[in-house]
Amino acid sequence: MDSLVIVDAANVVGSVPDGWWRDRHGAAERLRDALPGFVTEGLPGLVEPPLEMVLVVEGAARRVQSVEGVRVVPATGSGDDRIVELVAEDCRDRDCLVVTADRELRERVQALGARVTGPRAVWGRGGGGREERGRQRDDTA
Repeated sequence: MDSLVIVDAANVVGSVPDGWWRDRHGAAERLRDALPGFVTEGLPGLVEPPLEMVLVVEGAARRVQSVEGVRVVPATGSGDDRIVELVAEDCRDRDCLVVTADRELRERVQALGARVTGPRAVWGRGGGGREERGRQRDDTA
């Protein structure tokens, strides 16, 4: 079974102070569009390909649609709670990696057996990532 990578969209987008708050929907779409390559390439040192990629969105970004290779899951309430639900539901018998710098969320998903990594794992490589967008806050929570 493929590994599952769950990306905390709000936390990852928020890791780069580039004005994302003016267009949360657009920022989440840019992140989504940067993710499909990881499905076949994997996340070096973290997850081998192929993998399943899930992007959890909330608030103004809930209207972001899935694209080939990236399943977008809108949270009706807290994005963190939805991520914990996904880990509990989908990660019993498979490798699961959650991408976030949120310390509390990290603790919650690790208690369920998921591994964690910071935003740089996905938001610093390829289109729309950190190199093209400027400065990035430290994400080594």
